[in-house]
Amino acid sequence: MASFVSSKHAHLFILFSVLAISANKSWAGNFYRNVDITWGNGRGKILSDGQLLTLSLDKSSGSGFQSKNQYLYGRFDVQLKLVPGNSAGTVTTFYLSSQGAMHDEIDLEFLGNLSGDPYVLHTNVFTQGKGNREQQFFLWFDPTKNFHTYSVLWNPRHIFFYVDGTPIREFKNREAMGVPYPKTQAMRVYSSLWDADDWATRGGLVKTDWSVAPFTAAFRNYNANGCVFSSSRASSCSTGSSSWMWQEFDATSLRKMRWVQKNYMIYNYCDDRKRFPQGMPPECSARP
Repeated sequence: MASFVSSKHAHLFILFSVLAISANKSWAGNFYRNVDITWGNGRGKILSDGQLLTLSLDKSSGSGFQSKNQYLYGRFDVQLKLVPGNSAGTVTTFYLSSQGAMHDEIDLEFLGNLSGDPYVLHTNVFTQGKGNREQQFFLWFDPTKNFHTYSVLWNPRHIFFYVDGTPIREFKNREAMGVPYPKTQAMRVYSSLWDADDWATRGGLVKTDWSVAPFTAAFRNYNANGCVFSSSRASSCSTGSSSWMWQEFDATSLRKMRWVQKNYMIYNYCDDRKRFPQGMPPECSARP
C-alpha cells in the first residue's frame, strides 16, 4: 500500500486539532470496554468476559449496540456469524453514522434469506443526509457457518469495504466533482438485528417466519482503530502510526476488488439509469 502526506493535506491536521480528536487504538476486542447495548430490553448480551456479543430478534423487538467512542476516520472490524436457517425478513447491520438530518453514514447490511438462498450484503454511503449509493453483493461462502471479518476503512481520500480482508468496494473522495464526502462529522459504530420484512428479502415478497424465532447473530473481535472525537481535549490525530490514514489500493487489492465485483456484485446504483432520469450521479462517470 502506498503512503504519503503532502502539503495539501495540512488543513486536515488543523481540522483535527480544532475538532479535538485524539488517536486511539482499541484492538483488545472487549465489548464491555468498547460498546454499549442500547436497545432490545435484554435481547442483546455480552458474554465470555466481554469476548462475545449476541443480538436477538423476536416478534416483539430486535436489539442493537453502539460504540462508546465517536470517530473521525479510522479502521473498524468485526467478526460476525449471521442468523442461520430461514432468516428471511431480518437485517443484521454493522455501520457508522453521525446524527441529525444531514448525517453521514457508512453501511454494511446483511439481508436475510430463505434456507439455502444466499444472504445479500447491502452497502451504502450517505453524505449530508443523502444516500442512494447502494451496491449489493452475494457472498462467496455461507456466512452462518463460521465467523467472518467485515471491515470499513475510512480516511480523507477513500472509504473501503472489506470481507475477510478482500476489498469489495471503494468510495473515493470526489469533492472536486461536487460530490460531498464525509469528513467533518464524527461517527459512532452501530450494529443491530431487526425486522424489515417489508423490503429486506426479495423486495418484501418473503415475510419473516416468527415460528422459528428468536433469530440470533453473534459478534466477536470488534476492533476500532481510529481518531476519537472529544470535545474536551485539544490534541491532533497521530498519523505516523496509523497506516490506514493515507492508505491506497495497490495493484493486487484493485485486482481482488474487480474480481469480487465481476463475480458477486448483483446491484450497482451507477448501472441503474432508470433510477436517475435527471442524470446519473457525477461520481458514476469518474474514472476508477
